[in-house]
Amino acid sequence: MRYLSISFLALLAALLFACGKSESTPKPITKDDKIPVKVIDLNPGSFASSISASGNFSTNDETLLSFKVGGIVSKILVQEGDLVKKGQILATLDLTEVQAGLNQSKLAYEKALRDHERAGRLYRDSVATLEQFENSKTALDIAGQQLKTAEFNLSYSQIRSTQNGFVLRKFLNAGQQVASGSPVLQINGANQGNWVLKVSVNDQNWSQISIGDQALIFSSNSDSIPGKVVRKSQAADPGTGAYWVELSPEKSEILNLASGMFGKVLIQTSQQTQGWQIPYEAILDASGKSGYVFVTSDGEKAQKVEVILGQISENSIQVLSGLENHTKLIVSGSAYLTDGSTIQIMN
Repeated sequence: MRYLSISFLALLAALLFACGKSESTPKPITKDDKIPVKVIDLNPGSFASSISASGNFSTNDETLLSFKVGGIVSKILVQEGDLVKKGQILATLDLTEVQAGLNQSKLAYEKALRDHERAGRLYRDSVATLEQFENSKTALDIAGQQLKTAEFNLSYSQIRSTQNGFVLRKFLNAGQQVASGSPVLQINGANQGNWVLKVSVNDQNWSQISIGDQALIFSSNSDSIPGKVVRKSQAADPGTGAYWVELSPEKSEILNLASGMFGKVLIQTSQQTQGWQIPYEAILDASGKSGYVFVTSDGEKAQKVEVILGQISENSIQVLSGLENHTKLIVSGSAYLTDGSTIQIMN
């Protein structure tokens, strides 16, 4: 019985080996084999694009405030986030140095006035020359202008709010040295409801966007808000190379926003783009803005061409260029094709 079992197993193994050898190996596809495909007609047309972008909310009246003259900061009367009124005093300088400069200008003016009056009397008595009299008049005029400058500097030794709004940033504290023109505070008119969303786009999208294009704006704390494009930058940002686009939301006065909040936008461009709308599955080897498709001119051979891609939707994709002079696009069977493959249209 033991020898019978061994013989049976050997016979079974031989049968399985024979069956395995009898199976045929699949024949590889060559260019001479006709590969079944489906095609569609290529009809160029025009379509509007939608462009998505993101950025930050701000107001279009943000202002950096500074002192006209340098000196020691005496007081900063507000904190970041404080509500301010137009004309409100926000910061002051130590007036010791500024006041001393004003006093010097007053003394210089008084001396120049006395010298001019004396020169006038001497000129009338023919003791002083006309040139001496005119020089004294010039010195008096110079001293008068210096006095006006000192008085002006004194008036700008304090910072007043230029509008109703909020304090965004405070750059210095009391006791610090500040140079003339250096920013001390930044304010905006946030409580006036003039919000804008500033987003960055690439050069291709920038060229498609026009002022007045409608958009849907999304903030982090509200639903979508209708808006429109109000401004485009005319030069690339030197730091990022991107182009800036500003959008104004409708009824922005009701929005609960703070400067710097993140926002998104979907811009409906008014410019019509020329190209083709093709099924997504027809695209092969897509990378960035380019990809490949197969076309046929005679219905017998497949040709691989590179195309420039546009906007992608759920079931289709825009082709901006590359399909000129082609009439038939292969949409099924492309995965088995190479450039020059023989095809059989199965539509």
